[in-house]
Amino acid sequence: AVHACRVEAIYKDGEPVKDADAGDEVVVVFDKTPFYAESGGQMGDKGVFKNNTTILKVDDTFKIKADVFGHMSYVAEGSVKVGDLFSAKVDEENREATARNHSVTHLMHKALREVLGQHVQQRGSMVNGDRTRFDFVHTSPMTAEQIREVEDIVNKEILRNTATHVRVMPLDEAKKTEAVMLFGEKYGENVRVLNIGSSCELCGGTHVQRTGDIGMFKIVSESGISAGVRRVEAVTGMSALRYTQKQEAIIHEVAEGFKAPTDEVVSKVVETVDHLKRAEKELDTIKVQLAQAGASSVAAKAEDIGGAKLLVTEMKGVETKALRDSVDSLKDQLKSAAVVLVKVEDGKASIAVGVTKDLVSKVKAGDVVKFIAEKLGGKGGGRPDFAQGGGNAPADLSALLAQTKTFVAEKLQ
Repeated sequence: AVHACRVEAIYKDGEPVKDADAGDEVVVVFDKTPFYAESGGQMGDKGVFKNNTTILKVDDTFKIKADVFGHMSYVAEGSVKVGDLFSAKVDEENREATARNHSVTHLMHKALREVLGQHVQQRGSMVNGDRTRFDFVHTSPMTAEQIREVEDIVNKEILRNTATHVRVMPLDEAKKTEAVMLFGEKYGENVRVLNIGSSCELCGGTHVQRTGDIGMFKIVSESGISAGVRRVEAVTGMSALRYTQKQEAIIHEVAEGFKAPTDEVVSKVVETVDHLKRAEKELDTIKVQLAQAGASSVAAKAEDIGGAKLLVTEMKGVETKALRDSVDSLKDQLKSAAVVLVKVEDGKASIAVGVTKDLVSKVKAGDVVKFIAEKLGGKGGGRPDFAQGGGNAPADLSALLAQTKTFVAEKLQ
């Protein structure tokens, strides 16, 4: 802990204020601070500033100017005013987790260049205690093999447990080393050259002392974010362990659901999907057969009107899309006919009307659908020989069918 950090300024909603009370969210500037400010994609430190009366919880630290750090603070207890003195305590666990993720970004950058090619260039990164997010130039999605190869290279570097070296030197001198300079970064006249594992880059962030401190490295996602730019997200340390534990738990749950050992779960899933597809095909065949059988028994209900057949009836237990097939099959059986089928389910009515070609001059399927749909507050239409529609379920279906029968019969005579 660093003692006696003095409050130089307080900002609330972007405006300078003299003081702030419990519950306020403010940005506090101190004369000195051990907190690391957001820079080069690394998120700022979290932690606490305390004195006898007040607790400030810091959620992020950023640079207002090059050497002026703003602490995003929540006044948890007491009040704070300009001139107050505080002792500072950085959240070490978060800082260490962030350092692991930052250090691994350098190893990953080098590994990506090795696996995908030297054209790979950083296009931005975001590092915090949870994970590292790294954007880079590359045209196609990474394959599973390439992801595994990058993970292998990085984890081997971690296992070698080599010490990290940071050297501060003038920019001109750094250019003569093999250090990778990152696109879009602004460098001052003195820079920090970071050697970690076999990577050498310019960097101002916080880092592990040895590669082994990273613990473990795992890529959790890879995606495209714009033309020619890919994004990789990865985790380290305990987050990497938690990630693998979560994946393992998912596999165990799936295996349990399939009542199979985990190493047989993939073949079990494939087998089940195949079985489902076959069962669905068989079911579709049976539905068609049932519809045809139903249509045959329904055909017997048709009445003779002026030499043509008229069938107006309710269809039960048929899917809406099978109504059309039923109409077609009834037209075939009855040869010269007008067929009207209505299905009512869940407060909705579906209508399908078919008229054989020889009768369309007398009655058009679309007119019949409109006649019924208007009574049901719905709509519909189609060709003269086939039309469909729908609306709300009628209060009295038999009365509606009787009215429809009269409407069509008059046209057929």
